[in-house]
Amino acid sequence: MSGNHTENGAIIHVKDLVAKYGDTTVLDHVTFDVARGNIFVILGASGCGKTTLLKHMTGLIPAASGVIEYGGKNIAGMDEEELALMQRGIGIAFQSSGLFNSMTVGENVALPLVEYGEVDPRLIDSIVRLKLSLVGLANAQHKMPGELSGGMRKRAGLARAIALDPPIVFFDEPSAGLDPIMASGLDELVLNLKALLGITFVIVTHELDSIRKVADQVLMLDKGVVIFTGTVEEAENSEHDRVRQFFERRPDEFMTQRNI
Repeated sequence: MSGNHTENGAIIHVKDLVAKYGDTTVLDHVTFDVARGNIFVILGASGCGKTTLLKHMTGLIPAASGVIEYGGKNIAGMDEEELALMQRGIGIAFQSSGLFNSMTVGENVALPLVEYGEVDPRLIDSIVRLKLSLVGLANAQHKMPGELSGGMRKRAGLARAIALDPPIVFFDEPSAGLDPIMASGLDELVLNLKALLGITFVIVTHELDSIRKVADQVLMLDKGVVIFTGTVEEAENSEHDRVRQFFERRPDEFMTQRNI
C-alpha cells in the first residue's frame, strides 16, 4: 500500500467516506484504517450505518464521496473489471449465511473456486474438504443447507468466504440468531482462522461478548458518524457518553422514563 498506510500496517484505508440514500446522509465523513492481520469490529446501535459501511467497503454500493483504498488503489476509481478483481480478493460471510438451498454444502463452498478461482477442477473437491474441515464441518460436504443448524450454516458460509484464500474476510452479524454457546464457538473459529491463516477480519456486530472476545480494534458509529476508534479496553474506559452507554448496556433515557 502506498504512503504511510504501508508503514502503519493498514490493509484498508478509508478517508472521508460519505454514503447517501437519496438525500439522506447515512455515513458522514467516516475515516479509519484497518491493520493487516487484525480483527476490526464495527459496532453501534441498530440503524447507525454499520451494514451500509460494510457494503461500501466491499464495493457493493458506490460511495457519494471519499476514499476506500486497497493496496493504495481507491475503489471509486476502478472500472468494472478492476472492481471485480478486487472483490475476488476479499471474502464475504453474510448474516443469513447466503447459501444456495438447492446446492449441497460442498457445492456452495466450491462455487467461488468454479466461478473465479482458475483452479484445476481435479483439485476443487480436496480444497472444499479442507475449507470445511477448517470450520469444523468435515462431514457436512454432501448435506443440504436445510439439514444444518443455524450455527453450522454460518460456518459453511465462512468456509465459502475463505475458499479463494482471501487476505480479508468481511463478516456481517456472525452471532445473529445463535444461542450463546454457538456464538462463542463461532468467535473461537474466527480467532483460530486469524491465527492459522493470517486473515484480516472486518466484523459488524453489536454483541458485547463477541466484541470483548475477538476484537483487536473497534470502531463505533452513531447516526453515521465515527464517535470512537481504538481497542476494547480503551472503549470500556472512554469518557464519551454514547460509548459508555453501549458498553454498560444502559438504555436511552427516554426509554427509561417511559418504562420501555
